[in-house]
Amino acid sequence: MRASLVPASLRYADQVARSGSIQKAAKELNVAASAIDRQILLLEQDLGVELFERLPRGMRLTAAGDALVTLARRWRSDERRAVTEIRQLQGVDQGHIRIVAMDSHANGFLPNLIERLSREQPRISLEVEIASPDDALTALLAGDADIAAIFNLTPRRDIHFVWTTELPFGCVIAPSHPLARRSSVSLQEATSYPIALQSKALLIRRYLDAHYGWLFTDPQKAVVTNSLQLVKQLAGNGRHVAFTSELDAAPELAAGQLLFRPVRDEGADPQTLTVAIDARKTTSRIGRMVAEAMKEEIEASLARARPDRTDAPQ
Repeated sequence: MRASLVPASLRYADQVARSGSIQKAAKELNVAASAIDRQILLLEQDLGVELFERLPRGMRLTAAGDALVTLARRWRSDERRAVTEIRQLQGVDQGHIRIVAMDSHANGFLPNLIERLSREQPRISLEVEIASPDDALTALLAGDADIAAIFNLTPRRDIHFVWTTELPFGCVIAPSHPLARRSSVSLQEATSYPIALQSKALLIRRYLDAHYGWLFTDPQKAVVTNSLQLVKQLAGNGRHVAFTSELDAAPELAAGQLLFRPVRDEGADPQTLTVAIDARKTTSRIGRMVAEAMKEEIEASLARARPDRTDAPQ
């Protein structure tokens, strides 16, 4: 089978949209810039519309170009799925799956998932992108991802929830922290100590601002960062309290480096994590296999992070 059933002109337009210029697209595709420019001009001539705005520093999609590139990406996604299904009809579990997940998963369940699939299904290739919940949903709907693991995903008709779990809202602390002696904490108790606070770029901070913004009005009591790894490091050093979920800190909880304490305040709603696929498309057999493996690895990660709560007094 040739490299792609999608016409070269559409693939070129897609890459120019991603790269922002013909020269950058040419380098990415290893194709002459003149060939890409000629194909785009022919497309515009055939359609009778401009697909790109020619700017001094690059190319920007017009509304018509955006519609065409969206179609091209959908065709490429459908093509990959069709090739996978054809191979499966031949009795071969082979194909390419694109996963999008959150930053906290990168040192959580994802390495175990990748290791498991490489061992059990070596013919399945994976592409993993780390994104925000909003960008993960966009990638799934645009056909740029086959499976997504997304925090606090709102139900919608075009998304199928393969599996969802609730994650109690709470905080992580070092075993030496004074709050370690408690089985749960209130927000007032937690915020009497220095806080390692995630920036508004991260989901948990938006939740805190929406529900408990008044607790974080004193800037001297909190260190703010967009790095979850730094937040966990500060909590592990013993002074700071960090608000997050068990899954965000699963490796450190399993290793005993951090402890999780649920927040007992009324209205402290749990977060959710959902393994999701595009409901508008038929999921391939290997897609279902990978989604099931993802669910199992998340469950295993949470089980390791919850060792019967023997670290907390009852």
